Amino acid sequence: MDQLKESLLEAPIIEKDGYHYFVHPISDGVPKIEPGLLREIVIRITRKANLEEVDKIVTPAAMGIHISTAVSLMTDIPLTVIRKRQYGLEGEVSLSQQTGYSKNEMYINDVQAGDRVLVLDDVLSTGGTLTAVIGALDEIGAEVVDTVAVIKKVGGENKVADAGYDVKTLINVDVVDGEVVIVDEDGDD
Repeated sequence: MDQLKESLLEAPIIEKDGYHYFVHPISDGVPKIEPGLLREIVIRITRKANLEEVDKIVTPAAMGIHISTAVSLMTDIPLTVIRKRQYGLEGEVSLSQQTGYSKNEMYINDVQAGDRVLVLDDVLSTGGTLTAVIGALDEIGAEVVDTVAVIKKVGGENKVADAGYDVKTLINVDVVDGEVVIVDEDGDD
């Protein structure tokens, strides 16, 4: 995980309403996403995630899309994107997502009871997004086989852990004195 670790250590930090936010290609698309970095992340996800039982990848828009698309291409597992736009399609399920800095309604389409899914996301920070997504998938009756977030920002509230859900991560970081600090370069299993 050399490229991911190095890119995080170089990430600029901004403050948004008291929340210290690192700006990174994987979580923000800024600066550009280098193919080698994305390749490194996809390889690590395919090694860490339980893919044998998965028949669908599910990811929230927007910054999970590039990661999940690359994993889908490498594994031939179809991908469903949870969108912030309502389409009104049959079977559409809404959920409320709240992060450390935003609140949105999101909509799941094309996930049915009995689907075995891998949930992928870019960052686990407060856990608001993943808690809402996993909860909605449970309500649908989908089986969440595994959940992976590339980066975990530690040191704050973690709603996903409080809700009893396990999330694997590739690397865990914190923001201390305006800099990213690597807490665990192997993440959570």
